[in-house]
Amino acid sequence: MNKLVAPTFIGVLCALALVSSSAGTAPMPLTASQAASAAGPRSVTLGTARVNDDGGASSSDPSAASGLTPAVEPDMRPASPAGTTGPAVAEPAVGAPATEAVTAPAPATTAAAEPAPEVPWIPPLWGPDGEAAPSPQRLAAPESPAALPSTEALIQDSNAAAVLTVFNRINEYRASKGLNPVKYHPTVAGLAQEWSDSIASREVIEHRASFWTDSRAMNANNGAGEVIAIRTDRDAAQLVEWWKGSPGHNAMLLDPRFNVMGAGISYTDRTYKIWGVVNFFGYTTLPAGTVNSPGGAGSGPAFPPPTPSICDAPGRHMPPTLDLSAAAIKGPADLVTVDSAGQLLARAATGARTYAAARSIGSGFAGAKDVFTTDWDRDGAYDLLTQWTSGTLTLHRGIAAGGFQVPVTLGSGGWETLTLAVGGWCANNRFPQLLALDGAGNLYLYPNKGLGDLSERASIGNIGTARKLSMVDYDADGFQDILAVRSDGSVQLHRGWGTTALRAETRLTVGTGWGDVTGIRPLRDVTGLNSTGVALRRASDVVQYWDLTSGSLASPSNITGPWAGQRLAQ
Repeated sequence: MNKLVAPTFIGVLCALALVSSSAGTAPMPLTASQAASAAGPRSVTLGTARVNDDGGASSSDPSAASGLTPAVEPDMRPASPAGTTGPAVAEPAVGAPATEAVTAPAPATTAAAEPAPEVPWIPPLWGPDGEAAPSPQRLAAPESPAALPSTEALIQDSNAAAVLTVFNRINEYRASKGLNPVKYHPTVAGLAQEWSDSIASREVIEHRASFWTDSRAMNANNGAGEVIAIRTDRDAAQLVEWWKGSPGHNAMLLDPRFNVMGAGISYTDRTYKIWGVVNFFGYTTLPAGTVNSPGGAGSGPAFPPPTPSICDAPGRHMPPTLDLSAAAIKGPADLVTVDSAGQLLARAATGARTYAAARSIGSGFAGAKDVFTTDWDRDGAYDLLTQWTSGTLTLHRGIAAGGFQVPVTLGSGGWETLTLAVGGWCANNRFPQLLALDGAGNLYLYPNKGLGDLSERASIGNIGTARKLSMVDYDADGFQDILAVRSDGSVQLHRGWGTTALRAETRLTVGTGWGDVTGIRPLRDVTGLNSTGVALRRASDVVQYWDLTSGSLASPSNITGPWAGQRLAQ
């Protein structure tokens, strides 16, 4: 008897990574296509012919021939797994959801083949602030109660063999690339299994965006990542193959910082038969209970506790998602200036390189040497860190409803002699920190003490004198770097590791002709979500934006003013 053989399909693959620090290793860079597609978390409901999907443009996919489709690129067409005969793929029109037509040998009594299920996709989340992303969008409930997913869809078959397969395949792949294997931890596995069961029973593909702060993560301090995949068969090995075929997921499988993983595998009786979630964590000290493999022997005693670092976070803190529509500073792309009368002016970002008219948000800043905009206390509202010509350093905490609180003094003297930069220098610390350059070219890190006095510091190294500093992720590797503007107008790059150390490498000159620059403001989201760049205040009343999303300075574009008599806050 002839049998109709339906090819299997990958359903959805998605990835979440939270960048942390490591002295001597660096995370895989985010590709330009990933950055362009990283539109925040979205949930996708399966099984009801309803998907929350923008249906990105389609293009020729060189990986389709091998049965692997990149998991996070805008062109998300399914394909059959490696080693099977691939189905015919109908090229969707630009802007239409990706679908697939299937041809297969038909039985003698029929000439029609059943269509394959539609496959949605979700862009990955990547970056140190991924945990503060907005909540996933959800779809309306299906019209029929019978279509509602429930825990009854879960099949309680043993997943031990599938978990071991995923673990072994990941480590075989890492070994082939010269990387150390990851170990296994039952507590981390419980975290992954709980989430796998949750999304499988609900038939919703989404990340647990705060998984790294869960107590079962056991205070991972060297990176964290999550990957998800589903299939219409139970081939656990192919879950790993699909992750390998996606640049974003592949970067997590090969991240040298990760040394512990846990896997969750769930089975259902619906269209998608297997749901896989893997959580990766990096630890300076392996947590107690770490084993060599699922069900394997222990890895021995934990390493000695690491030496405390000035980069260590005071605690794990996730800022609330606030409505900043009434706030003085509304987002990371806003521009703030100080006019000749000491009035503080803010221009809210309204789109790609466009800004609203300036509005006054404060006064009395005529004596400021530099003003920095940052969420110093991580409460969700943007604050003002002000370096005064009198030598003091103050903090005006932002209020979501508008305005600022009364200033708090963070430093009482000597600050006027320093050149400052503010940002997330310590990758394992979610609070901003302060870098200060003295007249001899010595660079120091001042940790964030909240409202406390900034008296403690650590030496970063000598980088030479500079007129201006800016802290920004220049090379798009997830770690903050320093741009130092020299007196001759050249710009030297000093790349960071996310720790107190700079990379030991030749310092590159990445710009010239910046002798007229009086202010540099790192910006995010100017050209798109998660884009990065810098705004420069230049002579002739010009403010330029230079995009850095690709990992280097792109051609500048001017931002409409007027800017006469105004200094750029940084």
